Amino acid sequence: MKSFKTNLRRFYFRVKHDYLSFDNVIFFVAIIVCFFWTYSSLSATAKNWELSQKLTARQREQKLLELQKASIELENEYYRSAEYQELSARAKSNKMLDGEHLVYLPENTEAALKKYSAAEIEDAPTEEPSNVSQWMSFLFGA
Repeated sequence: MKSFKTNLRRFYFRVKHDYLSFDNVIFFVAIIVCFFWTYSSLSATAKNWELSQKLTARQREQKLLELQKASIELENEYYRSAEYQELSARAKSNKMLDGEHLVYLPENTEAALKKYSAAEIEDAPTEEPSNVSQWMSFLFGA
């Protein structure tokens, strides 16, 4: 029991004089202050980044809405124009202007269909040469 008390007193003395000196206490307080300052700086930076992302998204959304608004305004101007009103009235009432004629075309025959399908095959784009062969042709005239 006596050795326990002695060891406890020695431990208390060592802690008091070696670890709890004025310099050591100031050092530990400085470390704690630096830790909290670093933590608050990092959290503020993270919050600022998050708010910046939100702001950018809102600005993009605002620009999109402004473009949609401008598009709708142009569309409304077109609907108010005399040209649209005339076209709409003509389409609904099947009316024509003076000098307009309606032409009825006959159905295509088999010969015409074959002719145009053959012409489309001939006009089909050919396969382009590779990039290397194009360079060789350009450099060496081959």
